[in-house]
Amino acid sequence: MTDGGYDEWLAAIGDGEGYYLACPDGHGSLPPRRTCPHCGAMELEKTPLPESGTVETFSEIHVAGPDFASQTPYVTAIASFDAVRLTGVLRGVLDEDGPDPSVGMSVEVNTAENPDTGDTMVVFRPR
Repeated sequence: MTDGGYDEWLAAIGDGEGYYLACPDGHGSLPPRRTCPHCGAMELEKTPLPESGTVETFSEIHVAGPDFASQTPYVTAIASFDAVRLTGVLRGVLDEDGPDPSVGMSVEVNTAENPDTGDTMVVFRPR
């Protein structure tokens, strides 16, 4: 099963053209949306995602469900990109040469294939 709006959004992030939807009042949301979830405005405009975001919280996962079973340990994070927050896997932080994950860390967003499912997923990398 696919979701055209979400799949289109993931493809745009993978192509370096990530965006969010902004209403006239400046609220941000992620596709697929037809109205602003904050104020109900129906005029939504594609707005480019900033090149970098900031980690707001993260979790280091050591026991994973089947969709991530071969990837432990790994880190999931929520990062703020101006008017929206994205959830993704934070890569390059548990490597021997990588930085430790931290709140406030600057990250960039992209996509990658989940090796356990073949699905496209949101990933962050330290900047």
